Amino acid sequence: MKKEYLNIICCPYCHGELELEIKEENDDEIIEGEFFCKKCQKKYEIKEGIPILM
Repeated sequence: MKKEYLNIICCPYCHGELELEIKEENDDEIIEGEFFCKKCQKKYEIKEGIPILM
């Protein structure tokens, strides 16, 4: 997932702000990580560069 998309992604459930934990990255991409919604407490993984927002 390109880092430039971070400022447009929000929680698909409640539209809350997402906090990001990066586990693996390269220059401008996040390869593995996790989003955490501060509002509804849901977690969303980033696997192989793809955010799983379901």
